[in-house]
Amino acid sequence: MDAGLKRRAGLAVAVAVAACAASLLSGCYYGHLVGGQYELLSRRQPIAELLANPATDAALRRKLERTLDARSFAVRELKLPDNGSYTRYADLDRPYAVWNVFAAPELSLQAHEWCYPMLGCLAYRGYYDPQRAQAEAQALREQGLETFVAGIPAYSTLGWFDDPLLSTIGDAEDGVAGTIFHELAHQVEFAGGDTAFNESFATFVEQEGLRRYLKNAPELAQAAHLRQQRQAASVGLMLDCRRRLEAIYASDVPDAEKRERKRAEFERLRREAGAGFAGELNNASLLPFGLYHAWVPAFAALFRAEGEDWNAFYQQVGELADLDIEARQRRLEELNR
Repeated sequence: MDAGLKRRAGLAVAVAVAACAASLLSGCYYGHLVGGQYELLSRRQPIAELLANPATDAALRRKLERTLDARSFAVRELKLPDNGSYTRYADLDRPYAVWNVFAAPELSLQAHEWCYPMLGCLAYRGYYDPQRAQAEAQALREQGLETFVAGIPAYSTLGWFDDPLLSTIGDAEDGVAGTIFHELAHQVEFAGGDTAFNESFATFVEQEGLRRYLKNAPELAQAAHLRQQRQAASVGLMLDCRRRLEAIYASDVPDAEKRERKRAEFERLRREAGAGFAGELNNASLLPFGLYHAWVPAFAALFRAEGEDWNAFYQQVGELADLDIEARQRRLEELNR
């Protein structure tokens, strides 16, 4: 892993601990993060030991075997970091690793941001405790913002810790592989204060990596293809709704008419998504789709421009990350054309 990236990640953790110690408050947000991360790491078990144990559940055994195979592929074929990540397993005994809070104004898709030492500003705030996340969301609603709390099955510590495979990651084996590719990509490069850049980059690596991986795992290909089709259709509907809402919010019509058109757009989205869709719909609930997919086509274009050479591609991604955010977005927009 790039030494500069590891240094930035390490400083972020150190600052979090120092900030909490300085505050001497039991409710310190940074203390919550440190405690949650420590509790997660304390649950790690070597995958090799679990596979050697005949009492290990058969479904978990398949998941662990797939983890090691996907990790090996990631290092060998995708040139992702080769470290202790995904060599251990942690059973968290809860449905999600963290709960992220997103927020946006009533008539805007501009994400509310939280700023952190060394990491810059991010378009979400994560909590290990869902009640804390809901309390944060309620406080933001009282400020007039729309909010959305999303359960997140996995996250990256950017290489500072050896991230384990978590029980919160689903059992679908192609999903396990995709998650590993995504989270290892975060260890390659991280641009402070640019959530859309970081998540779109990792999403591209996940998608392209999985496409290549499935060629070597035909037993997963059919089920994976169906899941990808459903996901692509859902994401497409969300992104289309975002684009229509952005045009409404940018228009000169009165706010009352904007609210009416917004209501109609969310009703349309719910109809198009089908009867099985029961998720919350507001501006904040659309934010993750823009953050995780906004620049995926740009990264795909950059990958092709580098002859689909992963190391050359990562070098270019690193150069993009070193630009100021305005110059970075201009370059990404050029690649998107």
